[in-house]
Amino acid sequence: MEITQSNLWLAIICLFGISVILFLMWRRAVKILKKEKFSKKSLSSKYGKMSEQFMPFLSIFPYNSQNFRFLGSPVDGVQFENDKIIFMEFKSAGSGLSPRQKEIKGIIAKKQIYFEEFRIKN
Repeated sequence: MEITQSNLWLAIICLFGISVILFLMWRRAVKILKKEKFSKKSLSSKYGKMSEQFMPFLSIFPYNSQNFRFLGSPVDGVQFENDKIIFMEFKSAGSGLSPRQKEIKGIIAKKQIYFEEFRIKN
């Protein structure tokens, strides 16, 4: 079979068309995967926030749940004991502290915690 210039151009155009189609398919697949990943992460976050509400009432919780107050953010809550106050963050086995939570932990470690009373004058 003889390769003519018109056959060569036809082959180049076909290869270009196939390349464009494959690129568009790849781009769509990436978008779908990103959306799925975001959806899973969002759902995981929602489950985490829901489970935080139950943590103080579990039998493994080491303090009196009546003395726990929820904050939600930047830490989950505060446990008030007779001789100490504990800032608490509930995490699953695989998750870690956020940068802000690490900052708060550092502030507590440096004992830069104060009690202030703010009064509104009549």
